[in-house]
Amino acid sequence: MGSNCYKAFRVEETDDKQFNRKLMDLSVDDLPDNDVLIRVKYSALNYKDALSASGNRGVSRTFPHTPGIDAAGIVEHSRVDHIKKGEKVVVTSYDLGMNTPGGFGQYIRVPADWVIKLPENLTLKQSMIFGTAGFTAGMSIRKLVDTIQPEDGDILVTGATGGVGSMAVAILSHLGYSVTAVSGKPDTSLLKKLGAKKIIPRTDFLENTNAPLLKVQWAGAIDTVGGDFLAAAIKATGLDGVVTCCGNVASPELAINVFPFILRGISLFGIDSQHCPMDIRHGIWNMLATTWKFKFLEEISTEITLNDLDGKIKAILKGELEGRTIVNLN
Repeated sequence: MGSNCYKAFRVEETDDKQFNRKLMDLSVDDLPDNDVLIRVKYSALNYKDALSASGNRGVSRTFPHTPGIDAAGIVEHSRVDHIKKGEKVVVTSYDLGMNTPGGFGQYIRVPADWVIKLPENLTLKQSMIFGTAGFTAGMSIRKLVDTIQPEDGDILVTGATGGVGSMAVAILSHLGYSVTAVSGKPDTSLLKKLGAKKIIPRTDFLENTNAPLLKVQWAGAIDTVGGDFLAAAIKATGLDGVVTCCGNVASPELAINVFPFILRGISLFGIDSQHCPMDIRHGIWNMLATTWKFKFLEEISTEITLNDLDGKIKAILKGELEGRTIVNLN
């Protein structure tokens, strides 16, 4: 393989509209003509990556394609003065891994305004354990902490063993909040390790939730799955509570009345990590590297290689993965 070539996990569409996934040798010369060329050292597997790798047109429109919405690595070439060759950098969100070749390849070339210098106190691997999941959790926590203090009551986290949910549980617990976690997994050991004080099975959580309002159970909530889970979370949140919403794997629909909002003053915040402004993005990454960084960060991740990706993609689509799956591209 020549010096211009690199390995990538590639998704191709066949003549019969099926999608195949395999490792391929690609050329750096064929990457988009953007400002910054990065040698990717680590990436992370997210649910959106699995959708892209399965041919979901709502995520990736054209194929062949290299998924991977997270990437951390070393700058190989830069056309802009403020990003230097040899610097360690992080790229998450925007169009990376969606319609721009992503972090499941050993090289990416991206616009300069997508690039963040690796914060002090984080390694490249640790930045990908956080990745989009940790950043999204951070955006949600940012909305909570200005209003809700630990002494105000429990915080609910749905989809708690997924990427965003597990990060939210860990960071909130680290900050001294009492966290109630909702999960469909029978094994609760990860959630206990993350610091969840109470764990509710998914089926129990949705029982008897059709009333316009429910008994107050928590001061705020971070919902990662949408649908009936989000509706139930809103209905059982207390006076002046804060609820954030960042996912729709359960459903994009929200069947709810106005009573939680006009009788309890609930605030519902949508979380868009893909297009988050850069000043806020820098602030959240700084918090993840300092105040919000919990001690057992690396213990909740599983490290794999590009060769392992296909099996892990199948597993995440079946809801079988817990915590964070990190891809080592070295």
